Amino acid sequence: MKSTIISCLIISLAGYVQGQTSSGNTYHLLVGTYTSPGKSDGIYVYTFNSKTGKFHYKTEATGIKNPSFLAVSKDRQHVYAVSEVGGGEGSVSAYAFNAATGALTYLNKASSGGNGPCHITVDDQKKYVFTGNYGSGSLAAIPVNADGSLGKNIQSIQHYGSSIRSNQSRPHVHATVLSPDNRYLLVPDLGTDKINIYQVDRSNSEPLSPADPAFASIEPGSGPRHFTFHPNKKFAYVIQEMTGMVTFFDYKNGKLKAMQTVTPVPSDFSGKIDAADIHISPDGNFLYGSLRGDIDELIIYSIGKKGQLTYVGSQSTLGKSPRNFAIDPTGNFLLVGNHRNDEIIIFKRSLKTGLLTPTGKSISIGSPVCLKFVAIN
Repeated sequence: MKSTIISCLIISLAGYVQGQTSSGNTYHLLVGTYTSPGKSDGIYVYTFNSKTGKFHYKTEATGIKNPSFLAVSKDRQHVYAVSEVGGGEGSVSAYAFNAATGALTYLNKASSGGNGPCHITVDDQKKYVFTGNYGSGSLAAIPVNADGSLGKNIQSIQHYGSSIRSNQSRPHVHATVLSPDNRYLLVPDLGTDKINIYQVDRSNSEPLSPADPAFASIEPGSGPRHFTFHPNKKFAYVIQEMTGMVTFFDYKNGKLKAMQTVTPVPSDFSGKIDAADIHISPDGNFLYGSLRGDIDELIIYSIGKKGQLTYVGSQSTLGKSPRNFAIDPTGNFLLVGNHRNDEIIIFKRSLKTGLLTPTGKSISIGSPVCLKFVAIN
């Protein structure tokens, strides 16, 4: 099924040979999905041209249920996908990835260490894959074998606690994000209103241990969801699901210092907010966040020299429930997956103002969740 469901997009960075010398404008677009009958069979691969906004279907990998989030190794030789299922133990699958052709070859799978895995990352040395389990409120460090497959001796960490809202009666891990130097793992927990911080020691069979301090607290009832670092490696930002707020931190050696919290939502707004994803433009000048619920918009902030955020504007996602989105490596386009419309909308992005303009182009594919870019050999 060439254009069906998408949960996670990954787009590559290098040139693509199309019967002639590489132009340097075309990238792989890998797409993970929420699978359901008649919509999606697994992970899909496209190419995307960052000059024209055109895309082409390439191939797919089937046989995995709900690959809603993907991670690509730094060497681009392997892809790891969660299988987001609730009610039982989740799993993570490993694939060999051909960065020239886009082909995915299944290797094996391992336990995610809990149920409802929703996020995954792999360290730069390809020693461990880290996954967050929303359902069980836990995370896991899964060893990676020399051939890129997953080992069995995982370290699983269970979170405890709650916060003030009805859907915060227990932990809900929503992301596992490595620091730029790969020495720390930042883990937003929507259920406890904390960003947990772990040291990473690859010489230890259990590589994760609490940092000092072990967490940064967020305003009660906020629900920290996705987390990202600025290209300068000194600033970090988290988006809160329940309030739509974005908090800016100064970051150094595993420590987060809250500097500013902003919200694009009017104080008299009474609908559902349901914020989802957050990304920064490649030049570090603009921050974007997606709001679902009764809003269905992308919010846009400029980033000052000291990391502070200034509201620039918003853009309708032209669909329902924008779970995840991605900015292509050149910064020319932003692609957003409208989960409930089974469609990815392609926007042209102004490098100067950060504002978005609909291109009229879209990818018809079901339940999009996560979007990323990866380079072609």
